[in-house]
Amino acid sequence: MPKAVLTLNAGSSSIKFALYELGHSTQRLISRGMIEGIGEAPRFTACAPDGAVLESRAWQPAAAASHEQLLQPLLAWITAHLGDEALVAVGHRVVHGGALFHSPARIDPTVLAELEKLVPLAPLHQPHNLAAVKAVGSLRPDLLQVACFDTAFHHGMPAVAQRLPLPRSYTDAGVRRYGFHGISYEYLAGRLRALAPTLSKGRVIMAHLGNGASLCAMRHGRSIDTSMSFTALDGLMMGTRCGSIDPGVVLYLQNACGLDVAAVEHLLYHDCGLLGVSGISNDMRSLVESEDPRAREAIDLFVYRIVKEIGALTAVLGGLDALVFSAGIGEHAACIRSEVCDALAWLGVECDELANDRHETSISTPRSAVRVLVVATDEEAMIAAHTAELMRARSPLLMEERRVS
Repeated sequence: MPKAVLTLNAGSSSIKFALYELGHSTQRLISRGMIEGIGEAPRFTACAPDGAVLESRAWQPAAAASHEQLLQPLLAWITAHLGDEALVAVGHRVVHGGALFHSPARIDPTVLAELEKLVPLAPLHQPHNLAAVKAVGSLRPDLLQVACFDTAFHHGMPAVAQRLPLPRSYTDAGVRRYGFHGISYEYLAGRLRALAPTLSKGRVIMAHLGNGASLCAMRHGRSIDTSMSFTALDGLMMGTRCGSIDPGVVLYLQNACGLDVAAVEHLLYHDCGLLGVSGISNDMRSLVESEDPRAREAIDLFVYRIVKEIGALTAVLGGLDALVFSAGIGEHAACIRSEVCDALAWLGVECDELANDRHETSISTPRSAVRVLVVATDEEAMIAAHTAELMRARSPLLMEERRVS
């Protein structure tokens, strides 16, 4: 009987999942899908790799509110689809691993307790990541669960890139720059090695541009610096998050505007970024289509902040050989890629507009001093690979059992 691993990326309003069959050293995608509309009218959809719908289910509004209630039909569908003993492990995206977790980890009560301590550092993500872990533990306590951390890829950054200019007592307590989107960056680094081995060894900036957005400077495929910091609030302007902001603004919001800590936190995570500047939407597609001048202002600021941060990371790298766009906006918004490239003409960046409009992998002209690429990210594939690796280490006879069955 084929063995399978499930990946879960649990958020506040949706749970993304993917199901992979284990091979001897690789994983084959079986299905991917989403449980969306959490808290309103939840819907479960599972699709084949070609996009064909395999299963679809909807709940009544306000029904099935807990992660356990939501994940139960997914696990039941997997059992019906693959058999009782097919699913052997679940890999989770966990946004914050803190200073303790440098690589994927098997989740046990001790690990879970440590991850709970990090909730204040990622309040928008960590509680939902861990809620999915607890739900699976309750529904299927026999399954191996693995945490894959968005912070882990950046643990090797130089010490100077990790340090914040605070008293040493706070640094010793773990207040430092961690960086995020590491699962995506690890996958992209691997894809770039496959696409352009020589280029991947050079000075590269990866741009993960989605509702959450960040940049990562790499050399030899390793993180040298990144735009996000102690939390996922820092760096680029995002869908609803502010990105880098003068700490004095936070003090002003509290002292002059009367906002308490909870109100400031909600503002910075939920009401800023593209949504806050435009007053229209956090969705770049809606802003690009809008004729409202506020939408244009939001887009201009989004591009400006990206270009400004690329300039800083280029200085850290000592030059730039390649720029890679990825994630929702990076992969699909040709106009944003074009504007960023135009603003980087001083670096010798030259965009091939026809290739860009066609969303080709290489979108720079032959004359461009910097290679510009568009590479689709796949965090689920990275999580599945790490989960399978730990699964094989834990059960070396797994593949033998598969051949016998």
